[in-house]
Amino acid sequence: MKIWLGASFVDADQFVELARAAERCGFDTLTLSDHLFYADFATPYPYSRSGKPRWDATTHWPDVWVTVGAMAAVTTSLRFSPNVYIAPVRDLFTVAKQVSTAAVLSQDRVTFGVGVGWCKEEFVATGQDFHTRGRRLDAMLPVLRSLWAGETVALDGLPPLSISPTPSQRIPVYVGGDSEAALRRAARAGDGWIGNRIYTEEQLDPVLDTLRRHLDENGRTGPFDIIAPLAVLPDADVYRRFAAKGVTGTLAAPWWLATPEEKARYGEGTLELKIATMERFAEEVIAKL
Repeated sequence: MKIWLGASFVDADQFVELARAAERCGFDTLTLSDHLFYADFATPYPYSRSGKPRWDATTHWPDVWVTVGAMAAVTTSLRFSPNVYIAPVRDLFTVAKQVSTAAVLSQDRVTFGVGVGWCKEEFVATGQDFHTRGRRLDAMLPVLRSLWAGETVALDGLPPLSISPTPSQRIPVYVGGDSEAALRRAARAGDGWIGNRIYTEEQLDPVLDTLRRHLDENGRTGPFDIIAPLAVLPDADVYRRFAAKGVTGTLAAPWWLATPEEKARYGEGTLELKIATMERFAEEVIAKL
């Protein structure tokens, strides 16, 4: 079971030290989330009962690939993945060049966690069609793979083209989301799947059943990663039980389960609290997996 560090809502100036600590503690991958701006969104947030986001205008949303570049410079083995990057809110070439450059600078430690997004306002602001975002992502993924492989591609209205630099290894693509369309896309075009909510066992089982059905329909028999945030208290034995279901990784943000003593000692929201709880998690869970 791989343990990914879920670093959403972290202040931008904490990421470099957080990456150093994550590598030292044995986390496999550090994830960060993607949003372009904050507004009084009319689009309902799909992962809360109220339809309102869990964050406000003061929450940091640093650029994913700039932040990955900074973290890659101070680490050697830790991997990085957005959870998830909203590719269809951007043009193809912006996505291709940013991800390829981050993969090169990190020496092939980038996973491309990608989704279609939920926030219509971001698509309006960038001039991209919100309603065709799924179809456009489906069309983008094979072209991105070709460009990252250093191939020349032919697109309507453009001469044959390529990009540089490109990584020496294939960039894994993990598709996020648990809708029927997202699970179908993951099974058809992904190297793995990332859950987009914290799942109880009862919630996760039908998602895994649907994902396996689509994998079977697409003739997928090789390795396929399943990264599922789990609504369980961190425990090596519990994680092994989920691994038996085919879950290959989960997300953890140990500071969300800080003890009252840790909060009093280090302070809410501090980098010191995050690192202290990560070190405890490493001793109590990662070392036993």
